Amino acid sequence: MVCLEVVRARGHSNISALHRTTIEITRERELTPRGDCVIGVASDKSPLDFSEEFKKCARRDEAIIVIVLEASGLQDTVLAHGSSKLVLTSSTKIILRKSTYIDPATVAIRASKAAGDLRRDLVEKLKDPDTVLEAKLYCLDLDEVTSIYRGAGGVF
Repeated sequence: MVCLEVVRARGHSNISALHRTTIEITRERELTPRGDCVIGVASDKSPLDFSEEFKKCARRDEAIIVIVLEASGLQDTVLAHGSSKLVLTSSTKIILRKSTYIDPATVAIRASKAAGDLRRDLVEKLKDPDTVLEAKLYCLDLDEVTSIYRGAGGVF
């Protein structure tokens, strides 16, 4: 079973995406230069709004979360893990973390990228307030990935 959440947000002139350990998308409309992990503002969802199905999937230690970020025809992908410790109750922000730290905004841990690792051409587009960021969060179970791999004869 694959669960999907689609989050839409906007760019902002203060987006720098330089943070080395996190990525954040926020419902807040304003952003100061200190928010160097933020890649989108005025989002239409927070973890509190996610479906129970997605939350249940993400709250498994075996969960793999694939985040596809797209804006102005440019795309980047982040791979991360779920956790049985996820709270998913923030009403304002979505955070992907390279670390294993969990708070109400944490949606995924042990992420393959932080804001500073994202494609710089994508980040440049996100500095424009008219740019729409679409983040697709796919949650699947590691056992499902393994069975697909075996079903493909061990080759992808």
